[in-house]
Amino acid sequence: MSCFWIHSILIPGFFVLFGFEGFPVISVDSQRSTDNITIRQGDTAVIRCYVDDKVSKVAWLNRSNIIFAGEDKWSLDPRVELVTQGQLEYSLRIQKVDVFDEGPYTCSIQTKQQPKTSQVYLIVQVPPVIYKVSDDITVNEGSNVTLTYHPKLPTEALDVGEYLEISGIVRSQAGRYECKASNDVSTPDVKYVNVVVNYPPYIKEVRSSETPVGQAGVLHCEASAVPQPEFEWYRDERRLSSSQSVSIQISGSRTLLVVANVTEDDYGNYTCVATNRLGIHNASVFLYKPGTGRDINASGCVCQSFWLLLLSVLSALLKC
Repeated sequence: MSCFWIHSILIPGFFVLFGFEGFPVISVDSQRSTDNITIRQGDTAVIRCYVDDKVSKVAWLNRSNIIFAGEDKWSLDPRVELVTQGQLEYSLRIQKVDVFDEGPYTCSIQTKQQPKTSQVYLIVQVPPVIYKVSDDITVNEGSNVTLTYHPKLPTEALDVGEYLEISGIVRSQAGRYECKASNDVSTPDVKYVNVVVNYPPYIKEVRSSETPVGQAGVLHCEASAVPQPEFEWYRDERRLSSSQSVSIQISGSRTLLVVANVTEDDYGNYTCVATNRLGIHNASVFLYKPGTGRDINASGCVCQSFWLLLLSVLSALLKC
């Protein structure tokens, strides 16, 4: 059986191999001296033994334990029964085969001349099962994360587990991780672990507003953060709150500052502040008058006006 972790793309996996390829019900003629039959866990196995009219005694044994002596059942297992057709067949049927049924089965025949035995080895394939996997987890960015799974193996095997270790996890590694256990016996068994990565706010987009006097100006601010950020707006050092002239709207990771009726006094620099328990980040946004020649970039800088001012200063210096 193989088991591997998947997060968006295939992550290198871990492999535990056991079992053999096979099919649900197999019949074997015990006239052959030895044979192997392969059966999937939960299916029905029929181990066939054919005799003739010269046979005086017959029996089925599993290792040294007698299952049937003639038609007398010695086994207490209700899943085990004889399959007979007249006096020519003396076969053994085992329903809902499990791993503890694996092993040698012997059909013992006593004739007038000499005893004969034929042995068949029953191999039980086990479908993949993940019986234990890590719980969903929430960690801070930079933490070390270990995801574990435990596949169900045959009873003879020791309890084993496999690990996916992520050192210094980053926000892009958050998401759903898939552990898949597979072999050739059945469909894969799949379990999922959700990993949430907390990180401080980062303002990734702001949009300034070119608004005439008397109209509504809208300033945009969007931040990325886990947990979800809280927002505040400032004009210079004064914190703004919703009023008749100003409206603050917050929806998830976005916030809008709406100036209902712009006046000359409203033009200028505004600051968007995003916070959560891990940190704080801010960015400048501008409300400016049309025709001022300002080109506001994504970070909120008044780039064109800065260069125009610089060029005018240099020009004045050169004239001197």
